[in-house]
Amino acid sequence: MSVWSKLAIAAGVALGLQAQGAGLEARAKLEAPEMRAIDLQGQFRSLGEYRGKVVLLNFWATWCPPCRREMPSMERLRRNMAGRPLEIVAVDSAETPEEVRAFLDTLDLGFPILLDSDGQNTRRWKVYALPTSFLLDAEGRIRYVLKGGAEWDEGEALQAIENLLGEAAQPVAR
Repeated sequence: MSVWSKLAIAAGVALGLQAQGAGLEARAKLEAPEMRAIDLQGQFRSLGEYRGKVVLLNFWATWCPPCRREMPSMERLRRNMAGRPLEIVAVDSAETPEEVRAFLDTLDLGFPILLDSDGQNTRRWKVYALPTSFLLDAEGRIRYVLKGGAEWDEGEALQAIENLLGEAAQPVAR
């Protein structure tokens, strides 16, 4: 990653820290951009695999302090929601697989970690601050965005997820 890229993302992290108290921003059922990335096992993954589930899509980096702080809450959320139609997908932005694996050796995470080593997905999703998270409904539409870290297993973040899970459980009117 170039020095300019790191500086731009670091500035975004600083802005993200300021925005942390701002909470989730609702979106008007915006269709999600394409997301195709490689997981740590070298397999291609796409968002289409998660259709029918609510998705917490989190863009992060190992060097980002708020990213590191929110990871345990994402894992608690995953465990607490076991058996429900929720998928957590973390996309590491612009780092090598070795950097990501070294960080993950310090945590026990059960959700998919995707690699965006060249930053294409980060740019396509217009992520300018890390962490940035998107909550997608079961139809693959962006419903909420959060720039900055969160405790995903409590408060406003958990309520938004519960609301989307409730919508997913409702039969579709025809």
